[in-house]
Amino acid sequence: MSDTKIDTTLALLKRIEADFTPAAFANSLGAEDMVLTDLISKAAPKIELFSLDTGRLPEETHKLMRKLSERYPLRIRVYFPDSRDVEEDLAAHGFNGFYDSVEARKACCHVRKVLPLKRALAGKKAWITGLRRDQAPTRTALAEQQDDVENGLVKFNPLLDWSEADVWNYIRSNNVPYNRLHDRSYPSIGCAPCTRAITEGEDIRAGRWWWERPDQKECGLHRRN
Repeated sequence: MSDTKIDTTLALLKRIEADFTPAAFANSLGAEDMVLTDLISKAAPKIELFSLDTGRLPEETHKLMRKLSERYPLRIRVYFPDSRDVEEDLAAHGFNGFYDSVEARKACCHVRKVLPLKRALAGKKAWITGLRRDQAPTRTALAEQQDDVENGLVKFNPLLDWSEADVWNYIRSNNVPYNRLHDRSYPSIGCAPCTRAITEGEDIRAGRWWWERPDQKECGLHRRN
């Protein structure tokens, strides 16, 4: 990849740190997010890091979370869903009821991701994600900087124009730690029961909520305004 993309991303992170403090990076521990972790550590360490532990994450993700804390001086805060909300969702939809309908799946995502995100973003001026345009049909119209009306702050997508190859070139060139599920054909990793490996030729998001149509595959964290 070109140094221009890296320099542009570093400049944006420094601007966020300077002009939008307190800002927070939502780190889901995917490949893109590990690139941003490395860049923030180098250029904008005042940006806060947080992660959402849904209670259904793969063990490999927890192992990476520990490795991240050992590798970088950055402190990552972990948010969990409220146990009462989880109990109510299970009572309404049953265990693994998210397989039954899009509505049930989105209800689970709302409890385990969206509500904890709102707590994580409280009091922040901006938040940062690792979204890229070519990840999914639902993300092609994203902007590098946009108003997040739902959460009442500014949202930044610094890797928006990076390709998958750019991400992995950076990881390998800088020896960035990553989730070992990526080596087992998991290009996109979420909760364990909602993520599977993909086969050659499939879209990189094909393993996420594979029983749904591609235009439905968002959890509610990244709503289109």
